Parts: sequence; C-alpha cells; structure tokens
Amino acid sequence: MKILILGAGKMGSFFTDLLSFEHEVAVYDIDAKRLRFMYNTQRFTQLEEIRGFQPELVINAVSLKYTLSVFDQVRPYLPETCILSDISSVKTGFKEYYEQSGMRYVSTHPMFGPTFANLGKLSTENAIIINEGDFMARCFFKELYSRLGLNICEYTFEEHDKTVAYSLSIPFISTFAFAAVMKHQDAPGTTFKRHMQIAQGVLSEDDTLLREILFNPYTKDQVAQIRAEMKEIIDIIDTRDEDRMQQFLTKIRANIK
Repeated sequence: MKILILGAGKMGSFFTDLLSFEHEVAVYDIDAKRLRFMYNTQRFTQLEEIRGFQPELVINAVSLKYTLSVFDQVRPYLPETCILSDISSVKTGFKEYYEQSGMRYVSTHPMFGPTFANLGKLSTENAIIINEGDFMARCFFKELYSRLGLNICEYTFEEHDKTVAYSLSIPFISTFAFAAVMKHQDAPGTTFKRHMQIAQGVLSEDDTLLREILFNPYTKDQVAQIRAEMKEIIDIIDTRDEDRMQQFLTKIRANIK
C-alpha cells in the first residue's frame, strides 16, 4: 500500500519506521530539517509532491491543533479513493469533518507516547479504534496494532473522548498537583520517589500532548470530581474525624480493587 504520513514528529517517525519495510511510504513535513533522518521512505516538503505520489492511505500525525487544517491543505492533492486517518488523542469534531469530506476514513488512538512508553515492548499498552470508520481501513489498523501486541478497544468518537478524559486526565492532573507543590527532599521515602518517577515521566511528554488531553471537553468534569474529593479530605483533616477518615479509606480501597 502507498501510505503518506503527515508530520515528521515522534509519532510520525514511529509510524514511518513501523510501516516503511512493508509498504511504500512517504512523509510530508514543511520543515525539511525534521526529515533528515527518515530512512527507507520518500520525503516531501511540497504539496505538489503528494499529487505525484498518489497515496492510498494518509496517516495524519501532526499535533491536534493542526490536524484538521493540515487535512484541508492536502486533500486537494489526494486521489478521491484515498483513505484519511488520524491518531489524535482527542476526537471532538472529527466525525463531522470526515463525513462532510465525502472520503473514506478511519480514526485510531495509540494509547501510549513515544517518550514514556517502551516502543520495543508494547504488549502492556492499549490502542483505540473508532468503530464508525471504513471497515477495511479499520481492519488494516487492527492487524497493525495486533502485530505490536497492543490491547485493542473499539469505541465511538464520543466514547473515545470520554474514555481518554477519564484514563489520562485524572493521572495527568494528579501529577500536576504533585509537581506544583514539589520541594527538594534530602531523604525522600519510597512512595515519594515512586511518585517522582511518575511525574518525571508524564512531564517528559510533549507539551502539545499534555494540552490536548487537558483541553478535552470531558476533562473538566473529571477535574471537578478530584476537587470535590480533595475538599472532603481537607474537611476530614480539619475536624480530625476518625470515623469519616476510615469510611473514606474504605471507599478508595474499593475503587482500586
């Protein structure tokens, strides 16, 4: 298959490495410097080059802020039969965009970051495939992700954004709160060191990814729930209410079983 990857960032490079030995792959990026180390692939910096390539599948790997606008830029240079796809972490407005485009499409979300995950061992990681896209295109990504050993879930666009808001925004916000009150520790305990490792991993992710997760329309409700629980903890501490504290501990232990 002839596959065009939009964006030569971390995920664009990951998909290029993954696909270039079994498919004819080209990468488009307006910054030629980002294409310097791309191997076994064609490298495009001009839209007209896309027309000559005639891709059968486009994987849009640019940051969420630019995903739809980049689609708009390249679509006039694509064959009508080309399949559009994205790997964005937030899908708000994507269904409407794809449907009005009149083109075949598939939307997926590898639930790991190339900075934090071990790309050589992904068997403990997950991927989401949106079940509202083209059937054959979904099969292509299902087979691809299966070969990586990923656990695959299928959701609608709306279910995806709700799931991401829950599974990513809660640990992200918790990490931000931990880092925001951080002070140097000469003799940190084991729990502190483990939290520090998690915080360092999360905050090593690209800032664009962090913003995408936090700006998910469903994130605010998750943050509000955290705030409500923190308010209850403060009240329990203020009143030194042992019974309420025991009830709270029982509740949260049940949540993580």
